[in-house]
Amino acid sequence: MPRTGCGRQGCEFLSRNTFCISEVRLFRGLSPEIQKKLVSYSVHHTYPAEAHLVSEDEPIRSIIIIRSGKVKISRTDLMGEEHILDVLHSGQSVWHGIFLKEHTYHYDVIALEEVKTCEIPRAEIMKVISENPQILLNMIEIQARDISEAEDKIFVLSIRDPRQRVAAFLLRRERSCLGDVINLKLDDIASSVNLRPETVSRNISYLEKEGMIKRLGKACLKVVDHRKLREYTENIS
Repeated sequence: MPRTGCGRQGCEFLSRNTFCISEVRLFRGLSPEIQKKLVSYSVHHTYPAEAHLVSEDEPIRSIIIIRSGKVKISRTDLMGEEHILDVLHSGQSVWHGIFLKEHTYHYDVIALEEVKTCEIPRAEIMKVISENPQILLNMIEIQARDISEAEDKIFVLSIRDPRQRVAAFLLRRERSCLGDVINLKLDDIASSVNLRPETVSRNISYLEKEGMIKRLGKACLKVVDHRKLREYTENIS
């Protein structure tokens, strides 16, 4: 697996006179000098599609910043069924649990396509935080937002009607996408909403027939009538 220092030649962020961590909420407010110090300890990784970046129960050794590509955060139950907790894309990071005393992953991180990352060791991050306590305020704000997002996920999963659940998921997913297109395989959507793939496929076809969404190709959807789709999800009995 290739590794190069983030500050070395070939880093697309450096070519723009910035750092990858500038796009991460946790480090966004840090001075350029501190950001430069952090990235000096980083390494680059490239993962092929379907590769595990990390696995459940592994120790958390670094913050993983997604430079390009998409990953899914998932857990597998005792019956062997996968449940997708989230999908992350370029500019997002995997860091939850890194500050816990027992800092181990409680989930798997799997590449949905080729993924390039910038990874900063936990030890260096902890040192910088001890020297810059303002980061703790950032953490409190981020955790509050994450709790709100988690409540939103729970609400989507609580919707009994499968069609409305799929519709609510698509609205929520579009808000977190880089553009206005949702790039997810049918199986990944099904795992995200705890429904069978055939159930998801059937309901996506209905939503498309009603003019709320449009298929742009394999694993590619677009919401074309936000008002109608939102009203449909809000009309929950």
